[in-house]
Amino acid sequence: MAAETLTSGTDAGGAAALRRLLLDNGALTALIVLVIAMSALSGDFLTTDNLLNVGVQAAVTAVLAFGVTFVIVSAGIDLSVGSVAALSATVLAWSATAHGVPVVVAVLLALATGVAAGLVNGFLISYGKLPPFIATLAMLSVGRGLALVISDGSPIVFPGSVSHLGDTLGGWLPVPVLVMVVMGLIAAFVLGRTYIGRSMYAIGGNEEAARLSGLRVPRQKLAIYALSGVFAAVAGVVLASRLSSAQPQAATGYELDAIASVVIGGASLAGGTGKASGTLIGALILAVLRNGLNLLNVSAFWQQVVIGVVIALAVLLDTVRRKAGAAPTAIGAPGGGRGKQVATYGLAAVVAVAIVGATSFLHNDPKSGTRKIGLSLSTLNNPFFVQIRSGAQAEAKKLGVDLTVTDAQNDASQQANQLQNFTGSKLGAIVVNPVDSDAASNPVAAAGKAKIPVIAVDRGVNNADVNALVASDNVAGGEQAAKSIAEKLGGSGKIVILQGLAGTSAARERAEGFAKGLAAYPGIEVVAQQPADFDRTKGLDVMSNLLQAHPDVQGVIAANDEMALGAVKALGSKAGDSVQVVGFDGTPDGLKAVEQGTLYASLAQQPSQLGKIAVDNAVKAIKGEKVEESIKVPVKVVTKETVAGFTG
Repeated sequence: MAAETLTSGTDAGGAAALRRLLLDNGALTALIVLVIAMSALSGDFLTTDNLLNVGVQAAVTAVLAFGVTFVIVSAGIDLSVGSVAALSATVLAWSATAHGVPVVVAVLLALATGVAAGLVNGFLISYGKLPPFIATLAMLSVGRGLALVISDGSPIVFPGSVSHLGDTLGGWLPVPVLVMVVMGLIAAFVLGRTYIGRSMYAIGGNEEAARLSGLRVPRQKLAIYALSGVFAAVAGVVLASRLSSAQPQAATGYELDAIASVVIGGASLAGGTGKASGTLIGALILAVLRNGLNLLNVSAFWQQVVIGVVIALAVLLDTVRRKAGAAPTAIGAPGGGRGKQVATYGLAAVVAVAIVGATSFLHNDPKSGTRKIGLSLSTLNNPFFVQIRSGAQAEAKKLGVDLTVTDAQNDASQQANQLQNFTGSKLGAIVVNPVDSDAASNPVAAAGKAKIPVIAVDRGVNNADVNALVASDNVAGGEQAAKSIAEKLGGSGKIVILQGLAGTSAARERAEGFAKGLAAYPGIEVVAQQPADFDRTKGLDVMSNLLQAHPDVQGVIAANDEMALGAVKALGSKAGDSVQVVGFDGTPDGLKAVEQGTLYASLAQQPSQLGKIAVDNAVKAIKGEKVEESIKVPVKVVTKETVAGFTG
């Protein structure tokens, strides 16, 4: 009986120890499970190239998250890190290229920009008594706006000496991964070995008690937010170096990923707990999720759902862990605690490698990639690109090839990640619709080095070779749009222009075409030009505002049909009567409005044909057949008189 009791107690103790181990290392456990699952589900996941891709894709988020860790440990929040990253990179590129500032000085200016933004946040919170959420939300808007002002809404090519940060050492080790590791070590040192680090935990644990104990809380908060700004600046430089250009719209939404990484890594939004290693694991979890879901051809929309669920589960695990009395992830435990943690991580690595190695035998078809094509679209939140996808999918089905479609959501860095994933998967060919022609150059060049044919669709890729460009001419289309509205107005009148998303090549090229076309009609006066981001709702809002200042406007040119339809809604009964509206793209809704007469014309690019021709040429390239370098799909002016015969 005694032996049975002892055995039972030992079993119970072992179960409790295992439970405690899992609770104390929930993020690490989740990462191991994810790696094993992705290895089992996709034969493309467990390759050296792809694992390095995961590291590169986690780098920017991790560096941002290290800075946010400081803030969250001190019971604060920083929503501005994404905008500060974009602003810092823009300052670097602008000062080094437009003003000839030495690169070293330009880098220091970028870091100083991050510090300045952080100090402003800290001042508003410490001395202005603004809630951290409000202060950093304001900086989010200010930082993004300044990046757009400095760059004039266009990407700035990065200096070559700085662009090397996006390269590899020895031809295989990515520099962004090294930067991530170095910044992680710095974050760990600050948290565990410095006075400011101990202050963070004290303030996060109980701010009033910290103040009564003699801690100068306002000054410490200034330093904490300044540190967050420095890490954001470093992340911005690394991101821009990957894209070979400073994108004013870069890192949009990255603040949410950074916060999620910190929370997934075991930190509490209530403050007082958190560590750099946990944050790194959180960033890797997000990167593995996105990478694996891309390889498995999961919709980008569902990816957002999955990541949201993971964040919720992470917070739930933190709650369970606290109720179970698991060890808090605060300042690293001395001596034995650190040794135990290292042993835990080592054991986890051994277990993961063993299981992952076993799953590799499930995937043994080295030629499977040649039957697959990857299509990276700039966005699927626009009917034009949805039609490109439809045309591509129909042609892929007809030709008997597998087509994987990804949505970059107008984020150049996310598209770079997707293209890296395609390259690591050794696909037969890649079709890319670039968010930005400059930002796509590095990943497209990498695909070329891997001997993977690349077909560009709708927009070209600068500074990188592609097998073919399937596109209509945006500049020529813009000229035709300007000509059509000018002739409709009899060569004179007041018009407004609704511009596309700042920083995208399509917006720049169409605006250039509008300007060229209108130059031939001096009687046409452009009374206002405002961006509406290719979005119907923004088109409605912007046009409603412009009508207050220019009620006598007679014409509208919009850089796409969605904005044109928003303008039509704002104009009401004036649309098609006293005010003529011209759109761009020839989407189904746009053509319907043309047929009804509310939209005078749409410059139709026949997007379904773009997708079809792109896939057809990708298959030819896979087979080694010759493809034309430039394939132009005609742009047609579709009016009420011609819409009936237009097939799209």
